[in-house]
Amino acid sequence: MKSVHLLCIIMILAVPSAVFAYPPEKGASKDCLTCHKVEKKEVEALVKKLSPNLTVTDVKLAPVKGLFLVEIDAGEGKRGVLFFDFAKKHLLVLNQLIPVDQIGKPRKVDTSKLPMKDAIILGDPAARKKVAVFTDPDCPYCRSLHDEMKKVVEKRKDIAFHLFLFPLPMHKEAYKKSQSILCEKSLALLDEAFSGKEVPEPKCGNEQVEKNLVLGKDLGFNGTPTLVREDGVMMGGTLPADKLIDWIDGK
Repeated sequence: MKSVHLLCIIMILAVPSAVFAYPPEKGASKDCLTCHKVEKKEVEALVKKLSPNLTVTDVKLAPVKGLFLVEIDAGEGKRGVLFFDFAKKHLLVLNQLIPVDQIGKPRKVDTSKLPMKDAIILGDPAARKKVAVFTDPDCPYCRSLHDEMKKVVEKRKDIAFHLFLFPLPMHKEAYKKSQSILCEKSLALLDEAFSGKEVPEPKCGNEQVEKNLVLGKDLGFNGTPTLVREDGVMMGGTLPADKLIDWIDGK
């Protein structure tokens, strides 16, 4: 399974490409990409390591010196941008530099840092296989994953999902909703939030939300949903139930 999942990329970097249509620097040649010896085919090969479903639509100099800006299309109206350094050895995702030779390799985290006892459980608490999921009640991809996880636990009683509320700053109401849900430690309240129903005001402090935010940042998570298997392998984004089961089983 790819360490940088398609939906994770789109979720983190999804912005209209026109936002980055900056004019070239003064004195720069229109053909300045060739000065740095980059070809679209070469960039396409790197991007395909992220996901075979991504299509490179354009490669240009980024507004920041030393970087190429790569416009990508994932279909269904989903577009985004990636950045590569001139040496084509690193991919820049927000504030993280990812070595190109690591793209496509599973990323692992230290599962001993996951306080599973603090999580909201979807499935049988005694299930043999436990998957940690960092989720946001206002994240549409999280909502989609939540539906698929329900299908998984119906099919496989030996799988349970341990949910950590991780509200993203871009979702203004997510923090308070997460606080309310964690105060009650209620899967039912999370279900209501995903269904668009109003969540009641928090009945406790924000300590658990803050602990989850610190934990997620410590593990290097920037987006939701993010899943972690028992072997530490992580994945961002969502999958259909059957594919999700395959990933959990390590297939």
